[in-house]
Amino acid sequence: DQWAAKTRELIQNHPVDLDELVSVVMTSWNSIFESSIGSGFKIGTHIFPRPQVLGFLIHELVPLEFERLSQGLWRRDSQVGEKDLVYSQDESKSIEIKTSSSPNQIFGNRSFGQQGESQSKKVKTGYYLAINFERWDDATGLPLVRLIRFGWLDHSDWNSQTKSNGQQASLAPFVEN
Repeated sequence: DQWAAKTRELIQNHPVDLDELVSVVMTSWNSIFESSIGSGFKIGTHIFPRPQVLGFLIHELVPLEFERLSQGLWRRDSQVGEKDLVYSQDESKSIEIKTSSSPNQIFGNRSFGQQGESQSKKVKTGYYLAINFERWDDATGLPLVRLIRFGWLDHSDWNSQTKSNGQQASLAPFVEN
């Protein structure tokens, strides 16, 4: 019954500035379409990546932009067990980044919803930055960022697929909100 209030408190006590977070996400997203690859090929003109590639690029660029802007407060992960965006003053404030071309859902690997967290892997409980973006076929030009969310998820918020070959974990709608 105190879940929503506790989540708001966790977000309010986090060192990231939410306006800066949105700005960094949008700067990173736009830079994907301003860059050249290979012999001057441009994404959106010559190359039209699948969602997995766009997700990979934004996932990589956001930590790099934070690292560039923060004068040592933020950095990208450098070890297997670290979150994607590491806060140097207090690693418990580090952020896991999830991207998706779904209009409003994010997904994790199946292991996100399984009991017990391995010490050699990332802890699934903590702060999350979720970035949802358009697919090329949904866009009337360059795909846009649909939704940026920042919040806290517990390991138990993730639900694994029950099939033995299922590879995905998802969140219940009330958790997504």
